[in-house]
Amino acid sequence: MKRAAAVIDLSAIRANISTITKMAGNATVMAVVKADAYGHGMGPVARAARGAGAAWLGVALPSEALALRAMGDEGRVLAWLWAPGDPDIASCVRAGVDLSVSSTWALAEVVEAARRVGARARIQIKVDTGLSRNGATLDQLPEVLDAVLPAMADGTVEVEAIWSHLAEADTPGSASVPRQLDRYLMALELAESRGIRPRLRHLSNSGGLWAFPECRFDLVRAGIAVYGLTPAAALGSAVDLGLRPAMTVVARLAHVKGVEPGTSVSYGGTWTATTETALGLVPLGYADGVPRAAGNRGRVAIDGRLVPIVGRVAMDQFVVDLGAHDLPHVGDDVYVFGSGDHGEWTADRWAAELDTIGYEIVTRVGSRVQREYVEGAS
Repeated sequence: MKRAAAVIDLSAIRANISTITKMAGNATVMAVVKADAYGHGMGPVARAARGAGAAWLGVALPSEALALRAMGDEGRVLAWLWAPGDPDIASCVRAGVDLSVSSTWALAEVVEAARRVGARARIQIKVDTGLSRNGATLDQLPEVLDAVLPAMADGTVEVEAIWSHLAEADTPGSASVPRQLDRYLMALELAESRGIRPRLRHLSNSGGLWAFPECRFDLVRAGIAVYGLTPAAALGSAVDLGLRPAMTVVARLAHVKGVEPGTSVSYGGTWTATTETALGLVPLGYADGVPRAAGNRGRVAIDGRLVPIVGRVAMDQFVVDLGAHDLPHVGDDVYVFGSGDHGEWTADRWAAELDTIGYEIVTRVGSRVQREYVEGAS
């Protein structure tokens, strides 16, 4: 390691997939690897997930699906988000990537691409059952289904799935989930009434896997759980759910110096020493994914001891208060977040302290932080 690294434990990825598979029961597992596998590295994570039994991979963008194909992945992949005119649609059809369709314009683009490349397109019709993002509402769905029928009849497309996404799956007892489930079942009935019988039905994400088993259907889409973080604190910690964080961010201490009382630190002088102490410089900043909001709030671990971040986090570096005794040395490891094995906070703990979610903590780790892959705890 030079300056800093995000150490990814691939055995944790596989163990998490195993836990998810057991929770899923008879449902097939899709491992979601969008956004460079939530910052963990799409290629290595995809291979680990496939090796652990994930039959599907999920991505947001068609370009991400094609990146998987370029890495050698030949399994089932779903891409679900694009804007009109995306140049990768035809390549996805040719590469056997499933494409999500929730509007007539999207269907028209897939149909045109399929005819151009001379291949049948596999589509998954997305229904908006209450999240109010992408997806056809129940009012819009008949128009989409009716447009699908002639494309099915002439062999241009086949409907692999009808699916939707839950808004509050990570909230046990949420009243919105039964409402969404009812709407989803209505969507399936609308399709059935037109003779459209998808091979797969899927509604559940990581949160729903634990909180709403009735939503598992034929496939579950596991996102954050793959990476060993909890979908929500209300469901319990990662440990409670049988998950292990896969990413540990560690840096090397770059400078140590003593300061007198009254010494202010970093931009704006938002922290001032009240006693003699020592400061340590950590060469990571918000350009690397350390939240600027962590100034005077975050904690990192050095030699098994938690020390506070003091002053504002800068673009490339932040400062910690080391105290006056048992000082570490330049070059010592600084554990920013991870599994907690070195005394560090987990990404979930960082999220709780900074009023965000674990997803953001791991996905924002920047490209300047090299990824290192290990088998077993780092």
